[in-house]
Amino acid sequence: MGKFGLQFKATLENITGVRPDGDDFRWYLKLKCGNCGEVSDKWQYITSLDSMPLKGGRGSASMVQKCKLCSRENSIDILKDTITPYNAEDSERFKTMVQFECRGLEPVDFQPQAGFAAKGAETTTQFLEINLQEKDWTDYDEKASESVGIYEVTHQFIKC
Repeated sequence: MGKFGLQFKATLENITGVRPDGDDFRWYLKLKCGNCGEVSDKWQYITSLDSMPLKGGRGSASMVQKCKLCSRENSIDILKDTITPYNAEDSERFKTMVQFECRGLEPVDFQPQAGFAAKGAETTTQFLEINLQEKDWTDYDEKASESVGIYEVTHQFIKC
């Protein structure tokens, strides 16, 4: 059992508070089995709303799955209390955005998609449904009369 932090890094322009929006936010991950090393070939998503029982009545997790290669039951759970926004002062530095509790597997890749939200750095303008799949996003803040953007999105995983 281990905890892994997803660290987010981007260049922010006139924007702050980049965060996953809502409990139904989909974290798209590729996962590696800790037993045999098999890595999922397809993106799998988990949300905070998902809750599946663990074998033997040991609680629940966001996702429980059997490895296709070795049939071992593995699980991953989103630690909701660890979800942290990425702010203007974090720009161009890695910052842990969320932690996952993993049993028998570890996350090896993350694909940001739709569902992020943020706000103008100098205004209260809310930007919803931000899609970071292309690793860049731009818009215009009417209240500040300036462009806003999230650029060069990248990530890494760390063991917590």
